[in-house]
Amino acid sequence: MESLGIGLIGTGFMGKCHALAFGAVKAVMGDVPTPRLELLCETPADKAAAMAGQFGFARATDDWRALVTDSAVDIVSITTPNRLHHEIAMAAIAAGKHVYCEKPMALTLHQAEEMAAAARAAGVRTIVGYNYIKNPTFMHAQRLVQEGAIGRIVHFRGWVDEDYQADPDLPWTWRARHAEAGLGALGDLGCHLVSMAYGLAGPIESLVADMQTIHRTRPLADGSGEAAVENEDVATALVRFKGGFHGSLAASRSAWGRKNRLGWEVHGTRGMLIFDQERMNELQLYENEGPGAQQGFKTIMTGPAHPPFGAFVPAAGHQLGFNDLKVIEAATLLRAIAEGGRPEPDFVTALAFERVIHAIAEAAHTDRRVML
Repeated sequence: MESLGIGLIGTGFMGKCHALAFGAVKAVMGDVPTPRLELLCETPADKAAAMAGQFGFARATDDWRALVTDSAVDIVSITTPNRLHHEIAMAAIAAGKHVYCEKPMALTLHQAEEMAAAARAAGVRTIVGYNYIKNPTFMHAQRLVQEGAIGRIVHFRGWVDEDYQADPDLPWTWRARHAEAGLGALGDLGCHLVSMAYGLAGPIESLVADMQTIHRTRPLADGSGEAAVENEDVATALVRFKGGFHGSLAASRSAWGRKNRLGWEVHGTRGMLIFDQERMNELQLYENEGPGAQQGFKTIMTGPAHPPFGAFVPAAGHQLGFNDLKVIEAATLLRAIAEGGRPEPDFVTALAFERVIHAIAEAAHTDRRVML
């Protein structure tokens, strides 16, 4: 398999990330099929043409349905607002295309379940945009846990804080509406934390939770009044993992000063791991070994010893970034298609993350423990 045609739907933040990833992945990784930037979809048509030129795509369209059935497109990249994920993914799967969908998978758990079932039945490859778990730093943390560096896990504590909705005077957008965005802080941020908790500590068995909408209305952009905020700004859950230990998860989109504070601690019987996405090339490790006077946390700086860091730069300290993780993610999908493997996280794995965030919302609404 020499090449695969890419069809990109959406040209915002994540659309650009996908375009950059597919544009760079062959040069960085080498051992993947060559992506052909085949067709880009955006509205209106003149914007689609302009963005195709900027992103390097051969053709443009303003009709996503034409894109998913185009014979030159092998992979459909979905980077649209959340409400369109399900419809586009189902159409792409029906057309026999592989799908690269941004998170969350869909507005509702039922829609996400339909997507996973359809992909499984069709035999197409899928991947969901949880690029933080593609960080070599995170993957090294997983290895340390699996190798027993901190002993048996006894607790997991995670948080994800940003401030993009902290200002009460910010105008109302589609992200505040259930029919457009679905969940709020959970769907936008919390699902990333769940993906990391799942990768380090395993599946969650049950949870109790609470949520809060801090700014219940926001001004309309045209100055004509205010509109209701229908989803949560903050969510907190106390969870029980299937491994027999407890933990906590907290998400906020209204935390002033926090730009991407996606972090966690894994407590073990012999030590601890600490990570903060705002310092994404560093991992803190404590091991209860040696003289007490010399014990303490040590900083592991990610480098070529932590694959696939070395595919980007030859020495530690040169720092990978957000878009580099998208390159790793794109490579995961391309390799799986070429080799017949299963990319992670595919729709089946990501469905487990969706179940957790919707369980948190259910627990908050019903004021009871939810079993998963």
